[in-house]
Parts: sequence; C-alpha cells; structure tokens
Amino acid sequence: MTSLLCIGECMVEMAATAGQDFRLGFAGDTFNTAWHAQKILGAAANVNYFTAVGDDDMSRRMVGFMAEQNIGTKFIASRKNMRPGLYTIELNNSERSFTYWRDTSAARTLANDIDALENAIAQHDAIYFSGITLAILSADARRSFLQCMAVAKKAGKLVAFDSNLRPKLWPSLGAMREAINQAATVTALALPTMPDETDLFAESNVADLAKRYQTAGVSEIIIKTGAEPAHLFWQGKHETIAPTPITAIDTTGAGDSFNGAYIACRITGKSPYESATTAHARAAAVLQCYGALDL
Repeated sequence: MTSLLCIGECMVEMAATAGQDFRLGFAGDTFNTAWHAQKILGAAANVNYFTAVGDDDMSRRMVGFMAEQNIGTKFIASRKNMRPGLYTIELNNSERSFTYWRDTSAARTLANDIDALENAIAQHDAIYFSGITLAILSADARRSFLQCMAVAKKAGKLVAFDSNLRPKLWPSLGAMREAINQAATVTALALPTMPDETDLFAESNVADLAKRYQTAGVSEIIIKTGAEPAHLFWQGKHETIAPTPITAIDTTGAGDSFNGAYIACRITGKSPYESATTAHARAAAVLQCYGALDL
C-alpha cells in the first residue's frame, strides 16, 4: 500500500510571528496530515488531497502550494464564486488560540459530488478523514460521506480517522458524539486524542476509550496524549510508546504530523510500534517550529 487520499478542508493560515506580524500559509488538519505523510513517503509517493476550493486567486495559490509540496491536486474541485476558509493563530508561550472565518468555505461542499468522491476513493489504498471533515458537512452530505467510507472499509481499504474534536463546529455535543460514533463504525485505524474524547464520552482511561472503538469494529487504535506516551491497541495487545522530551515552541499541528507519519509508516509495512516511534519524532520537529508545517 503506497497511495493515500486525505479528505477535508485546507484553509488560509495567518500565523503570528514576532511583534504584530503574521505569516501567510496554507494548512488544515487533514491537509497537514497529507503533507507530513508525503514527507515520510518521499516525492515518488502517491499522496492526494480531496476538497473543494473557490475560483479566486487565494484558492489558486493554495492549490499551487499543494502541487509544489508534491501533494496531488487532481481531486480538488473548484466552486464558482466561493472562497477558502481563513484562520489566525496567536500564541501565549507555546499554546495557541485560533480565530476562524469559514462559514462560506468552499470545502463545505466537498461531498456534494458523491460520484467524484467514490472515484477518488477507488484509486487509493488508504483513506484519511477527521472529525473536522465531518463537522463542516451538512447532515445529508455527512451521511453520504460515511456511506462511502463504509464501502471503502468493506473493500479492504485502510480507512483512518482522527476525531479531532472541535465543539464550536457542531450544533451540539450530542450531534458531535453521534457523528464520532458513526465514523468509528467505518474506521479501520483510529487516531484519537486524550483527554478530548474521554471528556466527551465520560470515559476514565485509555482502555475504556479503546474499547469503545474496538466495539465499533476498529482493529487498530493509537491514542495520542500530548507529551505523555501514546497508547497502541492492536491484535489484543496494549503497548505504550514514549516521545522524546523536548521544549515546545508552538503546538499547532502536532497531532496532524503524528497522524501523517503513523499512516505513512503503516502503509509501507512498518509495525505499529515502529510507526508510532517515527510519528513521535515527526511531531517533535513540528513542536519546535511555528505553524502547522515545519517548512
């Protein structure tokens, strides 16, 4: 397995630097994961991004940036009179705060053409999406999207999912909880984060979190815990993989980089333990730079 399709929203990123300055870039959770997977796999890898963008200059710059970074863009739709979403990142020491402008984002329409989505999925061995991917879709589009993921999983594709919980994107916690549970049933590889999910589902430990995903039919679970060890549940085993201690500059995109490296390693045949070790190293590099991508 060497082909990966990441599905979601890429946005215009304005990241605070020194003083009152901001640096313009392009990022978004699933795009960040694609970018980091490509860095692990190399320029010859088949990593593609599936989304929708506008017909404006900033959208064209975004797609051009993806191509320059060896991320495939042939599955990106262009919507007339629409725009990409935008967000700013401001830092307090190494912790980040975000402000978003995404209500009119073209990416909200990414699942409107199900034939295009099914065609893209058919051409890849591994598929990755997130809770943010689900959150930006309408209820009907989300339902159709998850049906496509169910078909992909049944066909033997590696369907990977990170819940990446963002309560502000959902009408209620109940709606978010329901969508995450539905996503788990179409997932083969889950990459959740503590304590986000345990707070949402009132679970007290990683074992309970893993059991919920296993009950839904997920065969491989790697639970991220920030600076603490990651927890791997696979083939009846529970292993922990500790990261190398570092001093973080900016936590933006750390989880996305972990996901990208882990998925890249797994689709090239590395063991889950080795994949998690590489993923910790990739996340450490991102934590020591500004923004979601260590350009």
